Amino acid sequence: AAILTPLALLSVSCRLPPEEAPPPNRPHILFFFSDDQRADAVGAYGNPYIQTPNIDRLASVGFSFRETHVMGSHHGAVCAPSRAMLLSGYSLYRVYDNLDEVDTLPQILRRAGYRTFGTGKWHQSRDAFRKSFTDGENIFFGGMSDHNRVPTHNLTPEGFTEVEEGGFSTTLFADAAIGFLDDYAASESDNPFFAYISFTAPHDPRTPPDPYLSLYPAEAMPLPANYMPVHPFHNGWMIGRDEQLAAWPRPPDVVRAQIGEYYGLITHMDAEIGRVLEALEHHDLAENTIIVFASDNGLALGSHGLLGKQSLYEHSTRVPMLVTGPGIPQGESAALVYLYDLFPTLAGLTGVSIPDSVDGRDLSAIWRGESASVRETLFTTYEDLQRAVRDERWKLIRYPQLDFNQLFDLKRDPFELRNLAENPDQYGRLNSMMAQLEDWQRLSDDPNPLTAAELQSMVFDYSVIDRQPDRHQPEQIVNKYFRQ
Repeated sequence: AAILTPLALLSVSCRLPPEEAPPPNRPHILFFFSDDQRADAVGAYGNPYIQTPNIDRLASVGFSFRETHVMGSHHGAVCAPSRAMLLSGYSLYRVYDNLDEVDTLPQILRRAGYRTFGTGKWHQSRDAFRKSFTDGENIFFGGMSDHNRVPTHNLTPEGFTEVEEGGFSTTLFADAAIGFLDDYAASESDNPFFAYISFTAPHDPRTPPDPYLSLYPAEAMPLPANYMPVHPFHNGWMIGRDEQLAAWPRPPDVVRAQIGEYYGLITHMDAEIGRVLEALEHHDLAENTIIVFASDNGLALGSHGLLGKQSLYEHSTRVPMLVTGPGIPQGESAALVYLYDLFPTLAGLTGVSIPDSVDGRDLSAIWRGESASVRETLFTTYEDLQRAVRDERWKLIRYPQLDFNQLFDLKRDPFELRNLAENPDQYGRLNSMMAQLEDWQRLSDDPNPLTAAELQSMVFDYSVIDRQPDRHQPEQIVNKYFRQ
């Protein structure tokens, strides 16, 4: 059940006519997308500390892909290429973070007669939004913002108009989604809809509104199983913006406090998702609606001495992903999948044709029991600093700038704490997985070498760093974490 009273809707969304009417009974799609939510930050996925009753309810009736990964990024704002891959179906080095020159999923659905609606974080161009959506309200075109000061726009026939009034980001986006559902139901349209609700939570600044922060007192929060005061070596990205949100070595009490704030944002988002689901059911639209919940990337939050998502450990590349709706059974799979596999999967469920060139794989055969997997190995990448390949058990992370490897047995060591790369018994496996990395690079058009021309030191001196808050951190966060 929702906890907060909905705000008044800020404006009337713009409706542009779809190009063609689709066949009857084509399902609606309601897509919830969170920001920086690691895979284990969901109650239904085995986390006893976090409260996510609405997401848990979706998991209880839908199908969860428990080994969903983002491919990675070519820069520190991992969310931008992640969203571009999701909405295009292409892998990183074929789309980077630019949707202007490719067909997007909502664009293809729009051509097929869908009414397409978007709200929340877009992090792409305005032209890409306009070609994709018939309706748009409370759209955020940036990458991050103070949740209480997020600048939003509405889509109109003349272009984008700035929204003057504000509120907390998560509630603004849920309000816009509910307004769209109300308007759609009143229109009595025969055309199905695609509604994309892209939250900025639980991305920092971690300032959940009352009463959500009080649900998670810092002293009650456990440290991650792979918590470390500092990362054991220089991974190439030690002082990026995300990493400066706490001092080095990472104080345990600060990590606990930030986890509590993070969970508070997620529980608030879950309550707002509940409001949207209530509106869907109120208008008798739920029975023929596919509902998706996923996130754009994970987050370290103290794991391995890191805070951000600019690494290839599981906590930063794995995300929650579940799908529910007509014809989709309850269940789960450990198949290795990418977030961008949703593009062909959702297109297949709607009967919409997509380009043969997309890299994503249709996942519906997995929940139908026709296939156990869509790929045997998974490739992840970050800038020119890190490369990884994994199968269902083993994972190799390569650091080209260091000529250094990590090899993990994920079955026995799921938290990636014991590096087996120097174990002579594993040399054969190491060489085999290095060859897999090279194969993946060729298949993915990855232009970066696995060994840099000039190697960097593995030692990093934290004492020379003068931590500074970014411009989006509100005064309460600055005082709490930067002025002590």
